[in-house]
Amino acid sequence: MAPKRPLCLAALLLPLLTLLLPQAGTRSFVVDRENDRFLLDGAPFRYVSGSLHYFRVPRVLWADRLFKMRMSGLNTVQFYVPWNYHEPQPGVYNFNGSRDLFAFLNEASLANLLVILRPGPYICAEWDMGGLPAWLLRKPDIHLRTSDPAFLAAVDSWFKVLLPKLYPWLYHNGGNIISIQVENEYGSYRACDFSYMRHLAGLFRALLGDRILLFTTDGPEGLKCGSLQGLYTTVDFGPADNMTKIFGLLREYEPHGPLVNSEYYTGWLDYWGQNHSTRSILAVTKGLESMLKLGASVNMYMFHGGTNFGYWNGADEKGRFLPITTSYDYDAPISEAGDPTPKLFALRNVISEFQEIPLGPLPPPSPKMRLGPLTLQLDGDLLAFLDFLCPQGPISSILPMSFEAVKQDRGFVLYRTYLTYTVSEPTQFWVPNNGVHDRAYVMVDGVFQGVLERNMKHQLFLMGKVGAKLDILLENMGRLSFGSNSSDFKGLLEPPVLGQTVLSQWLMFSLKIDKLVKQWLPLQLKKRSHPQVPSGPTFYSTKFPILGEGGDTFLYLPGWTKGQVWINGFNLGRYWTKRGPQETLYVPRPLLFSRGALNKITLLELENVPPQPQVQFLDRPILNSTLHKTYIYSLSADTQGASEPMELSGH
Repeated sequence: MAPKRPLCLAALLLPLLTLLLPQAGTRSFVVDRENDRFLLDGAPFRYVSGSLHYFRVPRVLWADRLFKMRMSGLNTVQFYVPWNYHEPQPGVYNFNGSRDLFAFLNEASLANLLVILRPGPYICAEWDMGGLPAWLLRKPDIHLRTSDPAFLAAVDSWFKVLLPKLYPWLYHNGGNIISIQVENEYGSYRACDFSYMRHLAGLFRALLGDRILLFTTDGPEGLKCGSLQGLYTTVDFGPADNMTKIFGLLREYEPHGPLVNSEYYTGWLDYWGQNHSTRSILAVTKGLESMLKLGASVNMYMFHGGTNFGYWNGADEKGRFLPITTSYDYDAPISEAGDPTPKLFALRNVISEFQEIPLGPLPPPSPKMRLGPLTLQLDGDLLAFLDFLCPQGPISSILPMSFEAVKQDRGFVLYRTYLTYTVSEPTQFWVPNNGVHDRAYVMVDGVFQGVLERNMKHQLFLMGKVGAKLDILLENMGRLSFGSNSSDFKGLLEPPVLGQTVLSQWLMFSLKIDKLVKQWLPLQLKKRSHPQVPSGPTFYSTKFPILGEGGDTFLYLPGWTKGQVWINGFNLGRYWTKRGPQETLYVPRPLLFSRGALNKITLLELENVPPQPQVQFLDRPILNSTLHKTYIYSLSADTQGASEPMELSGH
């Protein structure tokens, strides 16, 4: 009989270690319908979440914002994925730098925050075209957010790239994503195409598996068309809404399981020309407390709003076109500059009554900087740089072509034609059928004549000799982002009319202004001729040092009209001082060079320059100064007045 071999220590400990080590297979986030709650790893769980958009915050500041959210008592962060931010051209994908959403997921994990992901394909979010790529509109007859084969083919191609990358980040796979939203407030869209929603649900299941919780979000009026069997139904509403009534309606669609408000509004968005939106601390905290007492899970939209840098803002259409401001401060608990507000501390106190919050103080507000005034130097008018702005040359066409037709997704296109006869008397110049999308800056032989604007009754009269050069700089002010919007084509959508003559034979210049600002302005602008009268689209710039460490700051442009501004080549966004309510642009400290190094600010002023072309950097924002409210002359007689409250849109 062979002697027994002694058991080694490793063999004895292996079963114990197997029990002790956490395994991805044991992780779960599920709905407990019998007890109207979520279960996280088998234990009762309620999320208190906040929205933050990585695409509205510089990457170097992600960790700071997420840490402050966790220290506020949140256990989850909710965010969208904008398709157009990651697939700028068909089949071309970008997940680098500020677009590295996986680095953002990792930062959320380091902050000990779970994730609720909202990948669309449509997201609204007050983001350009609701996150849908503008290149979809190169097929003019496409039906967005429906089972149109052309739209579904593009969606499938995108999600077959995105969703497999997200699969390792699902909670049951060891990641931090506990749930994923399918589409976004689809019940607010006119189509009500259940085949489309079923297609998306099937695609998500095929690529992500059966264990991840998939859900929908709608306002109470959108639940009928937005919910779908097999997807968990949630609702969104704000402090002023009837919580009992809305949760009662939700129970008609989701009789059992936890109550969820996926967008509890802590503030609201701003439109150019409207008042700055705020929500009172008392109303917001009282509403949160009421929902938490019911055992509901809540996501606060927004917890930190951030900034619509560059050209990324969206727009609404409520009787007239309403572009959204560059600031997305949202009157949120964490300000646009990342500072805790009194609203944050009040919400933190409410949350602490229902669950433990991390020990320790919140970081103080970041250092702020004042500088200036700085005098900007005239570099030259935009037309002088046409060869650099459009090195490939123009596209010619009998009738004007849209941005989409010339493959210019954002920014500016210059339209040019020549007068075929002398116009000796002031003659009305106009575009039929509201065909200016969105704002036109008109010049004759390089001299600025005035502006035409979408949905506005501007009157413009022109004169010129035969052969005179007529230039129209068209600005895309952001595509419609909410609800039942149709495809929002940009540019001159109808041929302009001078008197009774329809103008034809157009040249379209797709302008690469950002590239010029980054690469050529330091070399080329000094060599160009200066306009005698500084009006119309004109470049200004200056260089300035910052002594010491510097800090966050807010660019103030008193007396300037409307335009675009760049700091060290970074497109800070649009300013519209004459219209408000936003008068300062947030400048994050990481964009600036400190300790005496030179910084460069570049402005493209589109209309009129102040007598003193100066700017200042302030240590606090001005977001609530609507200076001129008399500019609105709607094409529709029944459109609400400028001072009337706006109907709330969703996200």
